[in-house]
Amino acid sequence: MGSLMEVGKAGELKDGAMKEVSVEGQEILLARVGDKYYATDNRCPHMGGKLSQGKLEGTIVTCPRHGSQFDLSSGQVVRWLKGTGLMSTIGKALKSPRTLTVYNIKVEDGKLLIEI
Repeated sequence: MGSLMEVGKAGELKDGAMKEVSVEGQEILLARVGDKYYATDNRCPHMGGKLSQGKLEGTIVTCPRHGSQFDLSSGQVVRWLKGTGLMSTIGKALKSPRTLTVYNIKVEDGKLLIEI
């Protein structure tokens, strides 16, 4: 088991909101969907777009750079790049789909704690 690090207060993040936090030099995306909190890599594994600047629909986050989508509950790729055609085919060939690292997160005494 890794160490638990406080990354904020539970009440700071509204339902459907995301934000970037830094934990031991790592960029982490925090998100809240309903009463559940999620913590994943903040950088898209395709071209490094900041997912915290993307769009959140349910537990699916869309990268603002090329439209890749990931499920925050599992880190799984929902869509690797947006669009079709030659550029999309080349992009997919150069960088194959990769999942996000998902961090365990819990609320304890009103604090958001993630395991690093």
